[in-house]
Amino acid sequence: MKIAILGSGKVAHALGGGWKKAGHDVVFGARDAGATDPDFPIVSLQEAMETGDVVVNAITGAAALEVISTLDPAPLRGKTLLDAANAVTENGELLYPNSSLAERLQAARPGAHVVKSLNTAAIEVQADPSLTGPATVFVSGDDEGAKAEVKGLLHDLGWTDDGIIDLGGVQTARGPENYIILFFATIGVLKTPFFNIHISR
Repeated sequence: MKIAILGSGKVAHALGGGWKKAGHDVVFGARDAGATDPDFPIVSLQEAMETGDVVVNAITGAAALEVISTLDPAPLRGKTLLDAANAVTENGELLYPNSSLAERLQAARPGAHVVKSLNTAAIEVQADPSLTGPATVFVSGDDEGAKAEVKGLLHDLGWTDDGIIDLGGVQTARGPENYIILFFATIGVLKTPFFNIHISR
């Protein structure tokens, strides 16, 4: 599968590395399409959306909606758009307190199948849940096929079936996105981001 990751920062490298190791073809989309990377090809954001079988939003959450809204939506039609970002202000407050970035992206790009996942873990842990103890990751989205596709990509990163909880439609992304407040507070106490949610049942 060809995975196009929008963004070329730490999240893109962590996830891209995990999926590349699993055998996927990974390309980064960046505002500066002339940038180079020793491990991944870099193209424009528009070209990335055109070439990816699945598109992953790893753009900084506060800028993601604006950036993606400026691109031609046609290449996203019918594709899974995995949103792994958290939209917060410079002060760490929720940018969409009564909504979510995933919902805003779905409304802005109705032809795409937006699925929210991976945003409740630290960057390194997203790509390798074995770095912590038992771990749970959440999935939210309106399209069942797209969610199944994302769950497959989660498996490729090491997330297990019993650690994946499907919350339902894209509106449920509000829960995982609100978790960022608790995540920041927990880092302040533990002095490390290497922890994870675990739902025992």
